This record gives sequence, structure tokens and C-alpha cells, in this order.
Amino acid sequence: MKETALQNRIKDFPKNPGVYLMKDDRGTVIYVGKAKILRNRVRSYFAGTKDPKTRVLVSKICTIDYLITESEYEALILENNLIKEYSPRYNINLKDGKTYPVIRITADEYPRIFRTRRLIQDGSRYFGPYTNVAAIQTYLEMIDRLYPLRKCRGPLKKRTSPCLYYHIGKCPGPCAGLISREEYQTQADKAAAMLSKPPEELQKELEARMQEASQGLKFEKAAEYRDLLRAMDSIFVDQKVVDYDIETRDYLGWYAQDSYHSFVVLQMRGGRLSGTDMFRSQGFGSAEEDLVQFITRYYSEFRRFPERLFLPPRAPQEDIQRFLREELGGTETMVLYASGDRDGAVMNMATENARQDCLKRIMDLGSRPALEELQRILSLPSLPERIEGFDIAQLHGKHTVAAMVSYFQGRPDPGSYRKFHIRSINGGIDDFESIREAVARRYTRLINEDLPRPDLILIDGGKGQLSGAKGILDALGLAIPILGLAKREEEIFLPGEKEPIILPPGHPALRILQGVRDEAHRFGTTFNQQLRANNLKLDTLEGIPGLGKVRSQRLMKKFGGLKGIAQASIQELSLAGGFGTELAQTIQERLTLEGDRDTEQSIAKKSIAAESAPTYPRETKEP
Repeated sequence: MKETALQNRIKDFPKNPGVYLMKDDRGTVIYVGKAKILRNRVRSYFAGTKDPKTRVLVSKICTIDYLITESEYEALILENNLIKEYSPRYNINLKDGKTYPVIRITADEYPRIFRTRRLIQDGSRYFGPYTNVAAIQTYLEMIDRLYPLRKCRGPLKKRTSPCLYYHIGKCPGPCAGLISREEYQTQADKAAAMLSKPPEELQKELEARMQEASQGLKFEKAAEYRDLLRAMDSIFVDQKVVDYDIETRDYLGWYAQDSYHSFVVLQMRGGRLSGTDMFRSQGFGSAEEDLVQFITRYYSEFRRFPERLFLPPRAPQEDIQRFLREELGGTETMVLYASGDRDGAVMNMATENARQDCLKRIMDLGSRPALEELQRILSLPSLPERIEGFDIAQLHGKHTVAAMVSYFQGRPDPGSYRKFHIRSINGGIDDFESIREAVARRYTRLINEDLPRPDLILIDGGKGQLSGAKGILDALGLAIPILGLAKREEEIFLPGEKEPIILPPGHPALRILQGVRDEAHRFGTTFNQQLRANNLKLDTLEGIPGLGKVRSQRLMKKFGGLKGIAQASIQELSLAGGFGTELAQTIQERLTLEGDRDTEQSIAKKSIAAESAPTYPRETKEP
């Protein structure tokens, strides 16, 4: 009823650019978005099959208002201002982030210097950010020794005598008039100049001071400079991202999955990676909307404008450049898409960092939103926290096995995995009967031992496999929800339903089921391969005259495989197998011959590959 009323109201929306404000039942603005064509953009929230994040947003909307603008760019500016004003719950925010610290020199009459994560636009000077906190401590210690500034907070209070910091050489004593304001400001400017230099220049300056102190027989001061040099070496030795381009650059990496976003801003300063800002957020608009909202809010809040800003492909380059220059004063910033080996490599690094962070965040959440979505789609009586999945593995009917994997809260629980040797088909090929046997053995045991039941069972296969497994559950009197997942079209089959459920690729609920199915397949295939490998080894031993199946198994168990048997002495073989030394010697000779043959075949294959490979002339240096 509510959704129908909203759709009827949207029909009267204009086809102009503008901004729309979605409000909840209390009149609170919960989402602000911009649009090139208002009616079409807002209508898209209610049309077709909605993804989970859109359903969440739509379920909260009671009214939608709009404001018309002259252009899409004006809508961008208005959107940014309204987001600042209302802080809507479902818009991108910068609160959930990892911001690295900076060094601040205040704009006071007698400036202070300290570490902070908060940027205040009051004329203070900021340096960094620093990904390595130890670097900040080293810089502050260097300034304390070279250009010490006051430590007291707030406005400078006059004193008759200076504090302890003066007496230990970490303050010039402005409170007691021991340094003029001009001299103090010069000291602060020198500290700022030092922080603006690349690490290499700082190290050269320290080396020069160390040599000067040493030549002047000031060995304690020289030792202090030496310690600072060592500290700098330890900090910057692991700085791998260096390209020697002094131009200031930001690379904005972004990754989104479901409604979760991770943004990474890599900051290149003086040819080095000097800092990284990372933010996590939830976005309920389109991919482009969420990305643009982050960029405008990030640079509006931090106001650190590089000479070049490299953006992901979906970001509107011209609008963002205009916004930075006209609205924020970043007049020197050139907005670009990354191209070329250097910029492309750094951009890929930023994007990969965002991807890894986003996936880790989803993993940390335990996939609960996806499980809730799965519960809704399948109409399950409870949240499917424990899912058990079955798969059959065999090769031409040999070594048929069943694998059962268990997922808890959307994650694998390897301690609960189980393997089954299928006995009922006697070497035949019958996946239906194999599934029946595995399900029967698994859940008969659960009943007999009164063990907890899963919330959902997944069978790798279609209607046939599902029907066989469901029949076993019915016979055991178990009302556990069960489904079949067919690989080809990723169709979800439910008992008693003629038509399968088909979810769009990438749907969070489908990803949960695919993860269980694929893990069951991997686990079963690995088990089948192990059995086949063990059988080949046994066949090798059993082919030796006088050595039967029982003795072969005994030797394999005792020595851990053919390699161990080949390395054992004749006496050890004879004692372990319970036979004479002649048979033991025959076993060793046979295994040695097999090993030599394998080596020859391997060498021959490598030789053939080498002969067939193209050859290229070696590079030679000209004299």
C-alpha cells in the first residue's frame, strides 16, 4: 500500500535535474541523491527486481521530496550540501574509516607542534599523513633536538622562570622571555621546512651535523645525530613505493560488494607513498552516486588537494574537477584517470587494498545479511546458521565417495566435515543412490547420538538427487529444510516445487550456496584422488610375486608409502612384512627400477619440451 502510494507520487515528478530527499515515518531525511532526470532515477528504486540493499532502503521510505536544479552539476553541489546538513543514515559517510595521523604546527602566536588525527582549518600547518607511527615519533624527536618548540597547551602564559622542558633542552623558554617572538617563529619555520623535505635530504642534513659535532669534539651531540640517523634508516628501509616524481598525487581506489564499500586514498608525496586513508561505509545508491558522494565529502572535509587526482573509471572526471576548483578552492588539482605503467600500477594497488578490506569486512560480519536474505527467499523457519552440503566424487565408478561439508554463520567449519566410502552401488555409477546412502548414514547417526541438526541441507545436483535425499529424510522423520543446487544454470530446486528459483549472479544468498557447493566438491574430489593414489601404490606392491594384499597394506602402513619402503633396509622389510630376505631384496630392486624409470621419463619429457621450445639469441653488451 505504502509503496503503491509512493509510485503514484513519483509519476508527477519532473524530468529535470535535481536532488531527491527520502524520509522515514518520522520525517527524518534518510537518503539524499542527485539525478539527471528526477522522475526516472527515483522510479528505478521501485521498478523490477530489487537487490537486498535497495529493498532495505525502500522499506524505510514514507515520503520523497525533490528540489529542481538547472544542471546535473548544480545537483551535485546541492546534494553535497544537503548531506552535510542532514547526515542521512543511508548515504556514504566518513566516520567508519582508518585515517593516519599527521603532524600539526599550530597558528598560535607561539606555535606548538604535536601529532593529531583531527584537521582544523584555522591556519595551522599539517604534514603527513604517516602510515608508520614510528616515523612521527622520530620526526618530533628530531625537532625537539634541532628546533625545540613549547609543549604547554593553549595561549602562552607569562612566567618568571621556565618549566622543566627548558632545562632539558626541549623548549626555548618563550614564557619567561628567553627567546623573542621573531626568533621563535624562525624556529617554527625551520621545523616546518624540515618536515617538508624528503627523507633523503633530512638524512644528509643530519649526517652533516653529526660530522660537524664530531669535528668539534662534541661527541654526545654527534651520538644523538647518529641515533636519529639509525632511527630514520629503520623507518624508511621498508618504504617500497618510490618513483622519484616530486609531484603530489592522490590515487583513489574503490571496491563495493552488496551495500558495503571500501575506499582507499594513496598519497604520493616527494616521490614516496607518504600516507594512506581508508574508509568503510554502506551505500544504498547507484555505484556512481556512492563513489561521487565519497569524493566530494572526502575533499570537503580534509581539504588536502594534490596536483593530480587519479580516479576510478566510473567517476565523472569533469564534474569532480569543477567541484574541487570552484567549490573547495583546489585550483591546482588536475583530475585524471590512471593510465601508463606507473600510475596504473599505483592505482591497481589502491584498488586491491580496497578490495581486500571490503572482503575482509564482509567476512568479519559473518555473512549474516546474506543468511537473512537466504531465509527470506526460501521461507525458512529459522536463520540457516548451520548449512551442511553433500557431493559425490568418483572416476568411472571407482572409489566412489561422498563428502559432507559444514558451514556455520556463512563460514566453513572444517572440524565438522565428514567423508563416506559409498558401499551400496558395488562399483557402479549411481549418484542418486550414493546421495541416499550418504544422507542416510549421516542423519541416522545424528538421531542415534542425539546430535544437533543443521538448519539447511544442500545437495549438489538437480531434482533427482534432491528427491532421493528428501525421501531418506522423510523415512527418518526429519523435517530439515533441503534444496538442490544445479551447476549449469545455478538453479535452486526445492521439494515439491516444479520451477526452480533463479537468483541473479552475485546475489549474496546465491554466493552462500555456491560456497557450500564448491567446498563440498573440492573436499570430495580431494578424497577421491587420495584413494586413487593409494590404490596405485598398492597395485605396484601387489604386482611383486609373493607379496599379496595383506602384506602390501602392512608395509604401506609401516613405512608411510613407496618412498619409505624403498629407503628401508632389507632386514627392516623382512621383519615388518614377516617374509625372508630374498623377497625383501626383490621388493627393493623392483621399487628402485620403478624410481629410475620415472626419473628417465621425467628427463625425457623435459628434454622434448626444451627441444620444442623457441630459442632466442642472448643479449650481449656492446664493447
